[in-house]
Amino acid sequence: MRRFPAILLLLAALAPLAWPAQAEDLVSGISQDVIQITSNYTGTSIVVFGAIERPLGAEGRDIVVVVRGPDTTLTVRKRERIAGVWVNSDAARLVGMPAFYYMASTRPLEAIATPSSLTRYGIGEHHLVPQKIVSHHDPRPFQLAALRHLEREGLYNEAPGSIDFLSETLFRTRVPVPAGVARGQYNVEVYLFRGGEVVSAQSTPLFVDQTGLERRLFNFARDAPFWYGLAAVAMSILLGWISSVLFRRPA
Repeated sequence: MRRFPAILLLLAALAPLAWPAQAEDLVSGISQDVIQITSNYTGTSIVVFGAIERPLGAEGRDIVVVVRGPDTTLTVRKRERIAGVWVNSDAARLVGMPAFYYMASTRPLEAIATPSSLTRYGIGEHHLVPQKIVSHHDPRPFQLAALRHLEREGLYNEAPGSIDFLSETLFRTRVPVPAGVARGQYNVEVYLFRGGEVVSAQSTPLFVDQTGLERRLFNFARDAPFWYGLAAVAMSILLGWISSVLFRRPA
């Protein structure tokens, strides 16, 4: 963490040299680009920081940070009580939804841009559009139910007003990464809004991966599922036999 102040100062010093006098541009970075998951991983956080140029007289400047995880398919089922028994009466499949989503902004989204502009860039949970929806009925209630579930699991979150400006051009925000995140490539997107329109944007990849014994077991289960299952059964039998020997009562 000690290197962040130095990096921010360097961004501030280079800003007048890197950007034209009448333009407004954005440069951003993250504190780490790889998160390693181990057996004792309970969550962590990353810092998204950057710098912008603000021309004289510019107003309505806002920063929005979006972190979205690898795409996944969510299946949402509707349960109804029929003849005293709960059954699945309907379902919807949401293809291409982020497995993780976090949004931070300088102000509430409705004060930054119009709903159509937010939907165009997928900014805000309720502006996410799946790549494909498989449903016989209106899919919107199923999508709202999926969002509520992901929020309870801590995988979806919004934090308006959580971006700190260290000066007129330097900003930063902290993004929590919970323990239940999926492995894969994430994208850290930083948007610069002015007058309700995106004037600059930058995307940085973030990788979440397992390491150590957990990684080897995961690869073994994925590459050789039959032998992994056979080894798990054999290990269970061996541990059961050892337990019976250790705790056997004398006759």
